[in-house]
Amino acid sequence: MKGFCAVIILAFLAACAPVRVQYDYEPGTVFANYSTYALVEGLQSGLSELDERRLLEAVDRELRSKGFTLSEDAGLLLDIQSNIYQDPNQSSVGFGLGGTGRNVGGGVSVGVPLSAGQLQREIRFELIDPRRGRTLWQAFSQDRFDEMATPLQREERFAQIAARVFGGFPPEK
Repeated sequence: MKGFCAVIILAFLAACAPVRVQYDYEPGTVFANYSTYALVEGLQSGLSELDERRLLEAVDRELRSKGFTLSEDAGLLLDIQSNIYQDPNQSSVGFGLGGTGRNVGGGVSVGVPLSAGQLQREIRFELIDPRRGRTLWQAFSQDRFDEMATPLQREERFAQIAARVFGGFPPEK
């Protein structure tokens, strides 16, 4: 029973793992001058079709809440690219054995990994001014990726990512 509870607690903590976000933007940009957006032509997000749709719906909700609308003649283009990678395992336990005798020494050491690295997902969001051909704002999100997540869990996670990413848009002066 204790093992089952531990598994449930670990699963809960993994699901609540924070989404880390880094922002960058072109200083001097007046984002109040923009009110429309569109997706870049031929968007290649790197997500599955279903996950891409989930993320785009979540992003649209966030941008609409900030007064932006989806438009064919948009002031900003949104580009999204993602990457999934294995986080390297950095924790291990070492066992050592050594001995000396009559000025002779020796030793043996073995490192045993505690756990395999976690799957991580990085998603890059860029807002581009198509008239100037320049990226004005970008954010990189990083979170744990659960390949066994249900569709509802995936939808909720993409909503969390979009909320966290666009919580920093437009940037405060």
